[in-house]
Amino acid sequence: MKYCSHCGSDAVSFSIPEGDDRPRHLCGSCGAIHYINPRVIVGVLPYLGDRVLLCKRAIEPRLGLWTLPAGFMENGETSEQGALRESWEEARANIRVDDLYCVYDIPHINQVYLIYRGELLDQGHGPGPESLEVELFSEAEIPWQEIAFPIMSEALVHYWADRKTGQYPLHRGVIQRKL
Repeated sequence: MKYCSHCGSDAVSFSIPEGDDRPRHLCGSCGAIHYINPRVIVGVLPYLGDRVLLCKRAIEPRLGLWTLPAGFMENGETSEQGALRESWEEARANIRVDDLYCVYDIPHINQVYLIYRGELLDQGHGPGPESLEVELFSEAEIPWQEIAFPIMSEALVHYWADRKTGQYPLHRGVIQRKL
């Protein structure tokens, strides 16, 4: 950070504020502390009968690979509203949310994922501007080697195992950087 977003000063330093325990961007002119916090990604694992809906990404990162509809939560919306918005933006999917299904921390990229499980209300889905294709897959048809992100693979693995038991507990975990 070079300039303070509160006053415009270029007197920004990176140091530990009084009473804090970690470095932050501090403005030497107005005293503002600029916090940089993790980003929240919200999405849905949409299902219809024995199939799940995946989107082929039309944007980087991971252009051309498959994912669940998900994206950054916006200010002023709940996580569920954000997940439904992302499902519409990426897959033009009408979904009824069942419940929060997966919570994953990805500390090395400062992200937290909240994935809901939700039923497609109709067959009327299709690619939005961030998707090349949108398709329903049975478990045997999932293109496992072409899944864009580890969190999406984890959620899908949980879903297919849970579907066999009919129980859908909340799954939590940490995705670590692969060296």
